[in-house]
Amino acid sequence: MPCSNPMRIGIFGATGPAGSALAVRLASVGYEVLVGSRSQHRADQVVAGLTGQWPDRRLPIVPVVNEEAAEADLVVISTPWDSAATTAHAHSRSLDGKVVVSMANALVRVGSEFQPLIPPRGSVAAHVQAAVPSARVVAAFHHLPAKELGQLDRPVESDVLVCGDDRAAVQTTMDVAARIPGCRPLDAGELSNATAIEAFTAVLLQLNVRYKTRVAPKLTGIRA
Repeated sequence: MPCSNPMRIGIFGATGPAGSALAVRLASVGYEVLVGSRSQHRADQVVAGLTGQWPDRRLPIVPVVNEEAAEADLVVISTPWDSAATTAHAHSRSLDGKVVVSMANALVRVGSEFQPLIPPRGSVAAHVQAAVPSARVVAAFHHLPAKELGQLDRPVESDVLVCGDDRAAVQTTMDVAARIPGCRPLDAGELSNATAIEAFTAVLLQLNVRYKTRVAPKLTGIRA
């Protein structure tokens, strides 16, 4: 389903599994996606792989360095959690006033268990907001399984919990998530709720290991 008014979406860390999967999925529904990396060569490699995987689709994906990705209309941060805030801060001027979506989870594996970490300010998203106070930070896309997200011939059956302090930014992010086939965006409140949303990812990963599957949340009792 193409967008009637295409938005340019930049992704920091789009060379990783989650970021590249989100990039190809958003491009498949009509967004122009700027795949950002610290290295132009690495961005070129990733985009060549994504477009080569789907040769019958004309995916509007552009490989760029992070500086160019920051110039997009909306920016997603999919870097490792411990570099999310520093990456955002490095491009704070370009992110001024923009919707910035944090999808990073602070996790560590201890033996066979996944455990959440407590980043500065309680969540990765809050840490990003502190690093770029003039941006409109939203937390979203934490629980989408990367492999399924990147399989364009199948819907992604998952709810997408979205939280943030700027109501318009939350709605913009929900509109983007709603375009992904099978996804249902849900307004999960203020940015402070990102602490629980990020930490819950550890539970989902633990279920994946125990039951040898890939789980995604679907909440009942909500008509949305």
